[in-house]
Amino acid sequence: MTPLVIGICGGSGSGKTTVAERLMEAFPKDAALLSMDFYYRRHDELTYEERCGINYDHPDSLEIPLMIEHLKALKRGETVTVPQYDFTVHNRSDKVLVLESKPLLIVEGILLFTDDKLTDLMDIRIFVDTDADVRVLRRAKRDMRDRGRSMESVMNQYLTTVKPMHEKFVEPCKKRAHIIVPEGGKNQIAMEMLISTVERRLHKMGVRV
Repeated sequence: MTPLVIGICGGSGSGKTTVAERLMEAFPKDAALLSMDFYYRRHDELTYEERCGINYDHPDSLEIPLMIEHLKALKRGETVTVPQYDFTVHNRSDKVLVLESKPLLIVEGILLFTDDKLTDLMDIRIFVDTDADVRVLRRAKRDMRDRGRSMESVMNQYLTTVKPMHEKFVEPCKKRAHIIVPEGGKNQIAMEMLISTVERRLHKMGVRV
């Protein structure tokens, strides 16, 4: 049985992670989550200060070929060893995640729909569309709470890379989506419809949920 692959794209702070978590909660035994954040490149050769200057909102900051390789393996029913990224030091961690294939594979990331080979592996593509002011406030709160950032560094990064890269790479991805979800996981009607759609697709695959 080939897994059902759902791709979730959207700007930083849009709520795409919440959509992914809601799907994981709806299908706890049958779903696995693969985040694009796992695939930021390792830069041991750079100092912390130099790593802070990397444009993390450009596709080149990610090891997309490895992500494609892992997603193909998961679709074949294989288990993969996924790298982990430590945002507090702007570098790949020495820790790894062993991820087993499941009937439902949920893949999420801000630049997820920028690569044709990656999008071709997805059965349903979702774009989470949220106003820019909401996104930047969510991002600031998350980065200061979870990643040890200052408000100054968050705003500097937003203005120099996040905003221009969103306009160049992320926003155009909207046209590649099958479904656009305004406000992400807080959109209860959209989530109910999405969960119902996934449930029907899994039933057709013979998965009892």
